[in-house]
Amino acid sequence: MRLRLDIAYDGSGFSGWARQPGLRTVQGSIEAAVSRVLGGDAQLVVAGRTDAGVHASGQVAHLDLSEAQAARLRRGRDPEPAALAGRLNGVLGRYADVHVRATSEAPAGFDARFSAVWRRYAYRVADRTTGYDPLERFRTTFVPVALDDASMDAAARSLTGLHDFASYCKPRPEATTIRTLLEFDWRRDESGVLVANVKADAFCHSMVRALVGACVAVGEGRLGVEDVAALRDERQRTSAFAVLAARGLTLTEVGYPADDLLAARAEQTRARRATDT
Repeated sequence: MRLRLDIAYDGSGFSGWARQPGLRTVQGSIEAAVSRVLGGDAQLVVAGRTDAGVHASGQVAHLDLSEAQAARLRRGRDPEPAALAGRLNGVLGRYADVHVRATSEAPAGFDARFSAVWRRYAYRVADRTTGYDPLERFRTTFVPVALDDASMDAAARSLTGLHDFASYCKPRPEATTIRTLLEFDWRRDESGVLVANVKADAFCHSMVRALVGACVAVGEGRLGVEDVAALRDERQRTSAFAVLAARGLTLTEVGYPADDLLAARAEQTRARRATDT
């Protein structure tokens, strides 16, 4: 039995998503809870690994249960897969910094990572206009100047499309930096905090934090609107802007195709990743 898990977490106290020996991680915490509830080992496959300090409100993972684990699930007080979320949260704690929002039996062909067609992130920036709010310090980056949000929005929109984002990615050996940036824009929320909406088919390492860092440099007047696309087209790392802190970043949503297209999408993505150079 393959289960889908919908997950939220405050990343402040975690060393990222991925399990690491001797470190507290989101994956490790949830897998330990699964093992306690159902016995045996557990290994989650996630839609998008997040770095240390990055949050999520719409993370998705899948989990393959062994026959023994599936049998133990069915012997529970409520044998439905949906009930597992409550049991896991009981282990994680009422006020835990990670929460399993839902569990369900995954449709045929579903792969949390490879079936995904896009991921969406939000990044929050408070500036001198809104001021610093200590209650938001773990999910909002503070910039002590007044930012030009219109210029930031124009710069963000100029970056969308299929491009090589090497200038905005931390390089990894034999990994492509070509991505389709589907949406990128800025708005001020009801409290005046600047919120970036960033949606792409996939993201390379530190890409979102670099993109928003470039836009903040535009908002400060250190870069022009046209500079962010020019830097992208140079396809090499630059010191023209700072990569912003993890604290402002939240994975908010992962998109999947219709159920009958899940397997084909996963196969297509695996094939493309195998040829990435």
